[in-house]
Amino acid sequence: MEKRILWINPVTTDLFNTIFKSEFDRIKQAGTIVDVVSLTPGPGPTHLEYNCYEVMLMPEILRVIKKAEEDGYDAAIIGCFYDPVLRAAREISKKMVVTAPAEASLHIAATLGESISIIVGRRKWIPEMRENVHKYGFADKLASFKSLDMGVHDFQKDHQVTMQRMREAAREAVEKDGANVLVLGCTIEFGFYREIQEELGVPVIDASLAPFKYAEFLIELNQKFGWSHSKLDGYQSPPDDEVACWKLF
Repeated sequence: MEKRILWINPVTTDLFNTIFKSEFDRIKQAGTIVDVVSLTPGPGPTHLEYNCYEVMLMPEILRVIKKAEEDGYDAAIIGCFYDPVLRAAREISKKMVVTAPAEASLHIAATLGESISIIVGRRKWIPEMRENVHKYGFADKLASFKSLDMGVHDFQKDHQVTMQRMREAAREAVEKDGANVLVLGCTIEFGFYREIQEELGVPVIDASLAPFKYAEFLIELNQKFGWSHSKLDGYQSPPDDEVACWKLF
């Protein structure tokens, strides 16, 4: 069956849209159609390294999610490792699958090993990401966070510098922290996982590829078995009359 996936770069720049689209087209299943969008261009955050930036963009992310289901997508991916508004997005989605990088990467990593290290750009990111690790139930599998002292827009500037820092952090995570699975904790850390994986001999999860393949998997569960987000409690959708009356989303 056909699968329609929308990848949302939750920032106000389309800088990486073409790259992501090309990579997803390369790895997608035969029946998958993928589109990549970012938020309304113009003044606004081009990264979400600060929680205040994340909060500023939350309403628009939800509007994009709502429209995605109206446009017939089977899944939407919120493309930031903070997983912004994931619970809220699942509330407003009636049948469409919604996932995000941290949740997807951690579920995959926990299946592939028992001890996970997450390689991030800056120490600033770690507290919020650690909260998500605990929220998703993987605290007992967390070996460490490793910081590269790099911002979101630094990763793709000089690949040699990024690879060297990533290699050092990854080796330390494995040899000193006891990790047997590594997660690259930013979607813009793309393009580096395979070389590190081959060098160290442990799975290295790319935070853009993982949620995309996870979304394909979740769509298949939904289409074949009717397994999707439970609407009984936490992901219960708000009443349609309230949404209409208050002109939400």
